[in-house]
Amino acid sequence: MNRFEGPGARPAKIRYLDGDFQIVMPGSHVVCAVTGKTIPIEELKYWSVARQEPYVDIIASATAEQRAGALPNSN
Repeated sequence: MNRFEGPGARPAKIRYLDGDFQIVMPGSHVVCAVTGKTIPIEELKYWSVARQEPYVDIIASATAEQRAGALPNSN
């Protein structure tokens, strides 16, 4: 059985805080706001407090920051 199957296989609802997060509705994972990839809750390390969205890795986080105008474009 896939680890995302079964009764706990739904996305969690999370409130993203500075340096921590609060699970509002239990679930097994969240979905990256940039890539659409599934992120198991225990592997969640990157998010935006301002936009309240999770990211799969630092690259996705930086991409979101650039899109929001928070970082200069590297082009």
